Amino acid sequence: MGIKNDIHKRTVWAATRSMLETDLAKRQRNGVKSKRNWKLFSLLMKGFCLGLTITGLRKRGMRNALDISLTEKEVFFEDLPDAFDGYRILFMSDLHLDSHEELSDRIVSIIQSKTFDLCLLGGDYRKHIMGSYNSIKGPFEEILNSINAKDGTYAVLGNHDTYLMVEPMERNNVQFLINEHIVLERNGQKICITGVDDPYYYFTDAAIQCMEEKPAEFGIALVHTPELYDIAEENDYRFYLCGHTHAGQICLPGGRPIITHLSNGKNFFYSFWKHSNLKGYTSAGVGTSGLSVRFNSRGEVCSFVLRKKALKA
Repeated sequence: MGIKNDIHKRTVWAATRSMLETDLAKRQRNGVKSKRNWKLFSLLMKGFCLGLTITGLRKRGMRNALDISLTEKEVFFEDLPDAFDGYRILFMSDLHLDSHEELSDRIVSIIQSKTFDLCLLGGDYRKHIMGSYNSIKGPFEEILNSINAKDGTYAVLGNHDTYLMVEPMERNNVQFLINEHIVLERNGQKICITGVDDPYYYFTDAAIQCMEEKPAEFGIALVHTPELYDIAEENDYRFYLCGHTHAGQICLPGGRPIITHLSNGKNFFYSFWKHSNLKGYTSAGVGTSGLSVRFNSRGEVCSFVLRKKALKA
């Protein structure tokens, strides 16, 4: 196994992301730049929170936020290398570990007795998009120490994260993929995991360039949001793992989201989806953002088993 990265590229990325974080603007595909409306969103959430408190629904929503499920699914691919048939991936996104003080304990209780081949983390480790991240260091380390994954734990950043997290967190059994690849080998056969920086706030062409450089092996894309689904499909990736949407978090009956926070790939806001030869999964996320409540959605920890599907005669 080996990480395909470059110290110079990391340095350039850190300088670029530092500038983007300071600018307080969203930078998305096709050169779109817009003002972040987090303050307005927070104000609306406070008003909504008041309404929940008055109606007595806030406590129910907070209980819902801790009702995290373990989603276990098999995913079939005709071209999966034989050596990876049965390969088990733990996937968690949008942990927002400071959204509830009991959250990390709940996550640990779900994963600590299980074994995996690989763990992938999809970004958004804190609740707020600015300020200190000290409050999540302890819970994050506790979760990392409870993960039993033979091939290690790899992560990408989300739009709530800061570039300053990467170096300190990499001292604790996790490797960030910042527009980088990891190639895993079994019995001479390989799969490639490509992780790119968040495209919702911090899109740069480096993300697309990285996906275009994918090695020839069976490819899995790890991206914070589903918004690069078309780029992944164009470059022959087979499986795409993402989060960001919280499956709406606060939804209408039937799980219909009020807000998805997506500019591209809006139909892929939750669960399994398909785009041509690309299969994808958008996680509902583990934690919560804005308000520590959920309605008509459920947080999840995901376990995927890759399966080799026989070719049709």
